[in-house]
Amino acid sequence: MNRRPAVFAAVTDAELLEFLPEPLLGEVRALAGSFTACDPTAGSVEDFHAALAAANPEVLVGGWKTPALPATLPPNLRYVCYLCGSVRRLVTRPQLEAGLTVTNWGGSISRIVAEWALFHILSCLRRATYWTIAMHHEGAWKNGGSETASLFGRRVGLHGFGQIARELVQLLRPFGTPIMAFAPDVTPGTAPGLGLACAGSLEELFAENDIIVELAPLNDSTRGIVREEHLRLVRPGGVFVNVGRGAVVDEAALLRVAQEGRIQIGLDVYTVEPLPADSPFRGLRNVTLTPHIAGPTTDRRRDAGAFALANLRAYCTGRPLQAVVTPEVYDTAT
Repeated sequence: MNRRPAVFAAVTDAELLEFLPEPLLGEVRALAGSFTACDPTAGSVEDFHAALAAANPEVLVGGWKTPALPATLPPNLRYVCYLCGSVRRLVTRPQLEAGLTVTNWGGSISRIVAEWALFHILSCLRRATYWTIAMHHEGAWKNGGSETASLFGRRVGLHGFGQIARELVQLLRPFGTPIMAFAPDVTPGTAPGLGLACAGSLEELFAENDIIVELAPLNDSTRGIVREEHLRLVRPGGVFVNVGRGAVVDEAALLRVAQEGRIQIGLDVYTVEPLPADSPFRGLRNVTLTPHIAGPTTDRRRDAGAFALANLRAYCTGRPLQAVVTPEVYDTAT
């Protein structure tokens, strides 16, 4: 089987350059029987829907700026190759149930998010936020009481053990850190060869490790699952990092613990985003804040583009696609 479908790329010029720099874009064009690019931000949503209907493509390539698809899809549309992550605002569950095939960036960005988790760990241990504020605004310099810590030999606990956590395990290897994980699918013997310990409970994970990295997915069973009693199990001087989903953590409890200053905290995700300008987290010297930028970085969005290209090749030749968003996957996405 070898097809050359009509491809409609509903992405901005900037997204094309970042996700599909040459030669990737040229290879996408070569796969297509016809190729149309449409900047969905150039007009209204209604304009986009009209352009999509007129093109009536077999394949739609979408990005962050692609509006939600119309309830009634073009009759030829079979496959949405989404360059980014969550598709919940792009397509509906009934559209998937009706047979629309959708893929996203899958695990192509996992190593980049893991890299950001490592940044937060190191930033917290070295008290980077404290010294950034003190040196920029107070003319401070180190003194005999200056306290910092190293990652070497520290015990790391991972809440969640998906693709990002597995990539983080690899990044942590040079530091010689014992690693423990807690997740529904983590049992003794999980990921053989990684030397991974299995926590019997969330309480054990928080109590037995110096550094906790929050990577659990957000769903009905995990919303608010990390509570104040868990956070207080982290020893003084310990670290809590969240690059997963903000609402997995009781954020009011996290703030109370943060304001006490007994542990270091690194946050890239929040229950409400953007983080409000008057958030009490802002200005805390033991809290490193970043604006949900764990991944992919601008220069590595091409990794997601290459993943999409591989899926388009597979689609054209009748081979299985990767990172397919089934109705069940859709239900657990955030």
